[in-house]
Amino acid sequence: MKKIFLLLIFILNFEYAYAENKIVYIDLNYILNNSIVGQTITKHIKGIKEKNNKEFLLIEKELLDKENDIIKKKNIIEENEFNNQVNLLKREINEYRAKKKKFNKDIDNKKIKYTKIVLNTLNPIISKYVEENSISMVIPKKNIIIAKKNLDITNSIMDLLNNQLKKIEF
Repeated sequence: MKKIFLLLIFILNFEYAYAENKIVYIDLNYILNNSIVGQTITKHIKGIKEKNNKEFLLIEKELLDKENDIIKKKNIIEENEFNNQVNLLKREINEYRAKKKKFNKDIDNKKIKYTKIVLNTLNPIISKYVEENSISMVIPKKNIIIAKKNLDITNSIMDLLNNQLKKIEF
């Protein structure tokens, strides 16, 4: 009987506490991708990728041409020379792969760097919004299964971010 009574008190207290708290959610990915600064970052990164992808495609074509040339010479040149050319091509391919891997890592690091800048600006905006609107908790949208649309503060926060941060220095 005591256990049921304690459980009932706990449930009633929990419901009372829940009724006073205002819980909202936010889609940070949407803000990072669709805010003015987010779109600027995306455009900047895309430009870097396109420029380097053209370069990488040229290198790939060059390596493929070398491979085809070596294959054509297979029966004409000595086995020793053939093996030397194959080994040289393998080294060039490994260098290319390392260069491409380094480029992708650099791009990822730039994305992280720029995202941190936006998040460092976004955190005080969210904190101020929470204070001004008496919000108890902000939950990321990715952790929400179903919620009312009126609990979504994404657009409000994005508008505040757009007013405060329009671009960053690259």
